[in-house]
Amino acid sequence: MPGRSWFRLFRRCMPVMRKKRANTGLPQRNRRRNSLRIFCIRFICWPKRKNNQAINQNRREEKAMSHKFGMLFFIGAALLLYSCGSGNKQSHNRSGGDKSLRQAQEVAGTGGFRWDMASGSAIKVLLNQHPYSEAIIKKIPDFEKVTGIRVEYAITPEENYFDKVTTSLNSRTGDPDIFMTGAYQIWEYAGADFIQNLDPFIQDSNLLSPDYDIEDIYPGVLGTLRWDLVPGHMTGRGPLWALPLGFELYSLAYNKKVFEKFGLTPPKTMEELIRVCEKLREFDGKGTYPIALRGSRNWGTIHPGFMSTFANYGARDFAVEDNRLVSKVNSPESVKMTEDWVRLIKTGGAPAWSGYTWYQAGADLGAGKAAMLFDADINGYFQTGKGASKEAENIAWTVMPLPEGQDEINSNLWTWAIAMNKASRNKLAAWLFLQYFTGAEYSLWSALEMNAVDPARKSVWNNPEFQAKMADREGYYETFQATIDGTRILFTPQPHFFETTTEWAATLQSIVAGKYTSVQEALDILKRKMDEAVEDVVIE
Repeated sequence: MPGRSWFRLFRRCMPVMRKKRANTGLPQRNRRRNSLRIFCIRFICWPKRKNNQAINQNRREEKAMSHKFGMLFFIGAALLLYSCGSGNKQSHNRSGGDKSLRQAQEVAGTGGFRWDMASGSAIKVLLNQHPYSEAIIKKIPDFEKVTGIRVEYAITPEENYFDKVTTSLNSRTGDPDIFMTGAYQIWEYAGADFIQNLDPFIQDSNLLSPDYDIEDIYPGVLGTLRWDLVPGHMTGRGPLWALPLGFELYSLAYNKKVFEKFGLTPPKTMEELIRVCEKLREFDGKGTYPIALRGSRNWGTIHPGFMSTFANYGARDFAVEDNRLVSKVNSPESVKMTEDWVRLIKTGGAPAWSGYTWYQAGADLGAGKAAMLFDADINGYFQTGKGASKEAENIAWTVMPLPEGQDEINSNLWTWAIAMNKASRNKLAAWLFLQYFTGAEYSLWSALEMNAVDPARKSVWNNPEFQAKMADREGYYETFQATIDGTRILFTPQPHFFETTTEWAATLQSIVAGKYTSVQEALDILKRKMDEAVEDVVIE
């Protein structure tokens, strides 16, 4: 049947797509477009067979020759169209980006840094709806006054934000010039040549304010925004793709009033945490429960307390073997950690745990429904302060519980950062925006006046006024200082991060629901799924 022939023909195109996919870093829909482009070329150029029994030998030879020329035409056209459609597009952007950078350097000149060196320019900024954005918006008039740069901004709720960012960057129009991003998104955007490498700006004394002091930013935080574009290589090396506005690390927040009532002390180990949960079931009547944890079928369930504990057990998500990524989620360390985490959920988690996100978990601690919260330190922080929540005055912090015999704290992190669109036509003005809103002066102001925590700069944490503010949150400052040195991205960078991590969350839900005979069985199946997801990634 013709339909089956077309399908087989399309399948022949798939290896080309797979081979290119790991190296280009293009978003999924662009890969499909490339595959369809190749399919169309092959189909159009493929010689049509004629159902004519009377064809003589000369005609058959002529047809065979036409077939050969058709194949040669297809190969040439496919290579030409592919290079025009994708390769040339990226190389054009790269050369355009270099030219734009050179123009910024030429405008700056050699006379030293000046905040008004891009006066008269205009930039567009895309922001996620977040307290960090509220702080930025409040200071935009001051930035415009100092620099002479006009700023147009747009705010998008988080549920739609990254879709909008991806669409905008994929258009390569240069709009927006600046956007907010997380570290995980950089693994896609940088590979697709969407983001400007910031190192040339950092390294040029005429472009960098002398009081910027990039060494003041915690190395674990800044390192999450450096990556060499090689799947399997951890963050911390390679080009700098963004600058941090703020971040979160992971710790245990608890209701000190409830702990005092039951004569409890903060748990130091996972076993102690589970025993505390046993004592706090319905601690204040029906509807109350021991510990708030994320549980929704989303990558966000894995990356906070779960991934931090996963690393503390000595487990890892992937390893590089024979130039391939290989999942390690079924290792003995991973199985033990997952067994303990499932016990924690069953002993102390919310009845509706499988629907819990950041918002429900934090709100339950603030409302007094949960006695503890194992999540981002700032999730509990936003439940404190005058009028923030019912239990605002009773929330305290301690370091995350560790497995028996473990002393070193490893914490994953999330950072909201700001990055520059590679296609921006206003790179000098955009760079000044990046500097201003990640500099020491702004960071201190936003932390003191706008609750923009956790600040990424050491100087802010060392500031007496900020320390006095943190003193009202018992244990917050001390827990941060005990955790920050071991804080970094604990996931292995790879282009299918969101797919594999969401599948991980789904597997965790299924284990808790009793759909597997053992944790080992569940993780063996998860390993196979993760290996299949990354099978197209070749590490050169």
